[in-house]
Amino acid sequence: MKFAQIILPLNLHGTFTYTVSVAIGDQLRPGMRVLVPFGGKKIYTGIVFRIHDEVQDAFVPKEIISILDESPILPQEQIDFWAWMSDYYLCNLGEIYRLAFPGSLKLESETYLKMKPNVVVDFQNLDVHEMYLIQALEVRQLINLSEIEAFIPKKEIIKTINSLIDLQYIEVDEKITEKYKAKEVAYVRIKDPEAVRNHLPEILLQLKRSPKQQELFLMILQMHTENPEAQLRKSHILDDGNFAHAQLKSLLEKNLVEEYFLQVDRLESYEGETEQLEELSGEQMRARKEIAEAFEEGKNVLLHGVTSSGKTHLYLENIEETVLAGLNVLLLLPEIALTKQTAMRLEKKYGQALGYYHQKLSDFERVEVWRRIRNNEIRVLVGTRNSLFLPFRNLGLIVVDEEHDTAYRPREVAPYFNARDASLILAELYGGRVILGSATPSVESYWLAQNDRLKLVTLSERFGKVNLPQFEIIDFKEAQQSKKVSGNFSQQVLDEITENLQHKNQVMVLHNRRGYANVVECETCGHVSYCSNCDVIMTYHKYSNELKCHYCGNKSSKPSKCPKCNAENLNTRGVGVEQIHEEVSRLFPDAEVERMDVDSMRRKFAYEKLYEKIESGETDIIVGTQMISKGLDFDHIELVTIPRADHMLYVQDFRAEERAYQLITQVSGRAGRVSGRGRILIQTYNPQHFIFQLIRENDPREIYTYLLEERKKFNYPPFTKTILIELKHRNEGKTDRSSQFLGSILRKYLPAECVLGPEKSPLAKINLMYQYQILIKLPRGKSYKIFKNYIRESIAEFEEIAAYRNVKRHIYVDY
Repeated sequence: MKFAQIILPLNLHGTFTYTVSVAIGDQLRPGMRVLVPFGGKKIYTGIVFRIHDEVQDAFVPKEIISILDESPILPQEQIDFWAWMSDYYLCNLGEIYRLAFPGSLKLESETYLKMKPNVVVDFQNLDVHEMYLIQALEVRQLINLSEIEAFIPKKEIIKTINSLIDLQYIEVDEKITEKYKAKEVAYVRIKDPEAVRNHLPEILLQLKRSPKQQELFLMILQMHTENPEAQLRKSHILDDGNFAHAQLKSLLEKNLVEEYFLQVDRLESYEGETEQLEELSGEQMRARKEIAEAFEEGKNVLLHGVTSSGKTHLYLENIEETVLAGLNVLLLLPEIALTKQTAMRLEKKYGQALGYYHQKLSDFERVEVWRRIRNNEIRVLVGTRNSLFLPFRNLGLIVVDEEHDTAYRPREVAPYFNARDASLILAELYGGRVILGSATPSVESYWLAQNDRLKLVTLSERFGKVNLPQFEIIDFKEAQQSKKVSGNFSQQVLDEITENLQHKNQVMVLHNRRGYANVVECETCGHVSYCSNCDVIMTYHKYSNELKCHYCGNKSSKPSKCPKCNAENLNTRGVGVEQIHEEVSRLFPDAEVERMDVDSMRRKFAYEKLYEKIESGETDIIVGTQMISKGLDFDHIELVTIPRADHMLYVQDFRAEERAYQLITQVSGRAGRVSGRGRILIQTYNPQHFIFQLIRENDPREIYTYLLEERKKFNYPPFTKTILIELKHRNEGKTDRSSQFLGSILRKYLPAECVLGPEKSPLAKINLMYQYQILIKLPRGKSYKIFKNYIRESIAEFEEIAAYRNVKRHIYVDY
């Protein structure tokens, strides 16, 4: 007898064993979707993980009800990728299934049953529930499970269905329940052109009393005569307002024209002329040769190129080479909104062979991309991290742009994984190669390159030999003492902004903190407003006159008086990007000042509109958060200023210095991309800080040497592997007790110095959930796998305690 291991879309450990009937044994293959009973009451769509003949003695497996696909929907490479992810990131396969598949492909909604054709039912052998179901199917040809619940108890449904399937009376409908439907567009055409030509005078006479119908008919006839192959959209006829739907309907009823439907993609593809790439510079040619040599040696590449050095150009060359070899390419980006210029170049090169996959697509649009990838219609896919789960046929190259970006490993989405690291494994499974590109590579990637695990390829000069921007560190404390400041800006910064505006150049101001002020404080009693759901002070947003929590989204209007003592002297503390924007607008009243942050970009097409305003020169000064550091490539930005650089460093994170360096360097890359006269002004109270001094010298090797030495000193990655376990519950005492218990189990299996905590999380409560965390530092190498298995055993032991099963647990590997 054959058995199959099935992945179910549930956050449960491992796969589930089912028996494979003789009827479907020859058809079933790994990667197919199947319909299976689970838990006695429910039916789920599962993925076949593997098929085997290992007899199960401990229990009697249930049987697979039906196969849903004619061929595997997941290739073997993806199944292996899921298995690796589950093992490495200590997550469940069901979590990956839920994340990887578009909702419309999970088929969890409706499962239909029907009578087998020409079957004769012997009602004497049926019980009451079986009889009810057969009678219902005789009245209605198809019936789904939710409808069956109306007349059969839930606990009896699976038993009843299985019994009738065994008796060969009913079957699962093979056209099962996909919520996805292809988009259809209505077109119109002359119904019988030959008859119309022969009887045109009579037809026009017939329409004489309806001049609008006659006009519409003649318009359709003219278009058909001029180009018989052209297709006329129904919406194009009605959209201009000259004709009403009633007039078209009358022509349809008179059989003069007919309506027909064609399937179209929801995603519009570029259909213009394709273009060739321009030639590479000498520096780029050298880098391309080194990349080719690395690929021949079987190594992946870390492309470390300064801002505006032409990394994208090198990506395009390697993409072209891969496509010509008959292989497909995945270009991974941290955020799809920041790809306009790259996307335009790719569209002109690959036209309809280019696809996109990201969070802003509707579920049906994602299914269409999934279908086109499966059918090998898309040769180059541009997407965010979820694109790694698409069913590629022959993936030859993965390009990870801005590989250092934290958007590749968001903590908010389960399961937690780093798309940069996962891409290296996925490419290996397909036999492909990876290019990791960045002007500021992550410390971990740089260390891998130093240790010959990646090939380091550098681009040390800007394209066209344009000079790199010059950095200047301004001592803000000294400027305050000499009274050469205005608000948050020193006089030197204001003078340079004025000079740039006089030369018709554009300026960027970076302040990486949302809102207007960090806190609204009562000056009488010191009261501040905390979020009712979180252990966080509410941030004041002046634009909407609200206090907002940036963790749970809670909002409240700004109080006019203190809620505690009723005093009216409320004041704001701290500086947000809205306040900087307001101040710049006041200081430069004749300049057009725009703000770019998450809050101002929420409206549809807000990013695109601002992009066009900057490109056309309508905007003089752009004030923004880290959003302005990526994706903006314009000719006239000559000055970037950072008024409060210190707050980037004072964060509870061992990566704070690395991230400060990356953000400052990335935003500096926006300046002087054409002229080579870009300037970066960094205001700080601590100009002697080592990071600021190294940034001014602009020597990446020195910076990475310093960062690696700091990490080694305190046993942080890349010299160790870290795993963070976070426990959450609404009851603080229970969260504390469960974390102490898990900590004691971990210390039983791991060396005591490897387990740090448990401690309250830096934010002790978020969204009414109290949080405690345990940080585990483990040595790299062979012992890491052994220790990781001990962690699995510890978690299994923890889960045996019934009282702690409702404590939420999140595991972040490579935290």
